Amino acid sequence: MNLDLHGKYALVCGASKGIGLATAQELARLGCNVLLLARDAKALEAARDSLPSGDQQSHRCLAAYMGDADILAKTLQAEMQKQPVQIVINNSGGPPAGPAHLADNEAFEQAFRQHLVAAQTILRLALPGMRAAGYGRIVNIISTSVKQPIKGLGVSNTIRGAVANWAKTLAAELGPEGITVNNVLPGFTATDRLDELFQGRAEKSGASFEQVRDAALAQVPMARFAEPGETANAIAFLASPAAAYINGINLPVDGGRTDCL
Repeated sequence: MNLDLHGKYALVCGASKGIGLATAQELARLGCNVLLLARDAKALEAARDSLPSGDQQSHRCLAAYMGDADILAKTLQAEMQKQPVQIVINNSGGPPAGPAHLADNEAFEQAFRQHLVAAQTILRLALPGMRAAGYGRIVNIISTSVKQPIKGLGVSNTIRGAVANWAKTLAAELGPEGITVNNVLPGFTATDRLDELFQGRAEKSGASFEQVRDAALAQVPMARFAEPGETANAIAFLASPAAAYINGINLPVDGGRTDCL
């Protein structure tokens, strides 16, 4: 199986921690050079230094906010003119928790900009480099909510669904050029984001953090939460030559928690 990514350049968004960082590390292990993008410049430098490569100059950092498409485009355009990317990993922090009917318009607009508009902005900048290289992989890290909406995550459920359908549309449009577009759907993963969600539920319900955590754990057939690296393995596979004929799919990495096919 060909997982070799030597000679490839990947943009990994949200790469300073969690699944994004684990993905950057796994792509680097497969020989890929990585452009790490997030808001915190210092955290990005630490993330870059953790990549398994003897030549840190092959990996680059870019501090940018995905919620501002104009600034994101200007920043990325300059970088991609230096070195085009062939792999894009779209990943950004989820919107705040809460029911959909209580969210204001701005919450939906901000999430739309941060996720879908940012991904479209990146796509348009990355496509020329993919076409020139004859190789393109776009992987969106979204959520199992595209299969089953998650209670208490109204804005996230809505926006994640939009990104999933955007990706499916692109898969048909770009497939003839050998550019694949797929979605990875993490389940409960041991990240700061998961702890924040559990803490929020605990505060609203009056239960303890441990009670909320244990109730979530009881939903997972594997009886544990995923490690970020386990999700990164699936993402890296979809980015590799071995996945050339996998296109337009939603791949759950959730230990069997989602109750549908």
